[in-house]
Amino acid sequence: MGERPAPRDSTVSAQMQRMPRRDTKPEVALRRDLHARGLRFRKGYGGLPGRPDVAFTRVRLAVFVDGCFWHRCPIHATAPKNNAAWWAAKLDANVSRDRRQDQQLRDAGWTVIRVWEHEPVGLAADRIEAMWRALLGEPPRS
Repeated sequence: MGERPAPRDSTVSAQMQRMPRRDTKPEVALRRDLHARGLRFRKGYGGLPGRPDVAFTRVRLAVFVDGCFWHRCPIHATAPKNNAAWWAAKLDANVSRDRRQDQQLRDAGWTVIRVWEHEPVGLAADRIEAMWRALLGEPPRS
């Protein structure tokens, strides 16, 4: 594993530490929709690489809700101009870590779904529910 880039100053470090790491608005909205569909899951499941935001342990399905900025969304990613080299290294490290954790989960027999924060909640929940049903061996919901 490579070294993590050091923040430019203590202010940046303090700001980043205050950022919510779980229970973000997109995460909560997705969980609410999944729960309304009758799907039961574990949230912030710490026993797995990356601590999935939603984990369906029975079928080994891990779901991550990724922020467009922090995980370099191909549609909405931005590159800060201030301290650009540090931010590029930081965001590249995030994406590399995501891919590494995805592979570790797959190697352990898990299916991984990543949802972008900008995805419509209903569509993301449809995708997750379809995979959940497929892993259970159930027919798709009509």
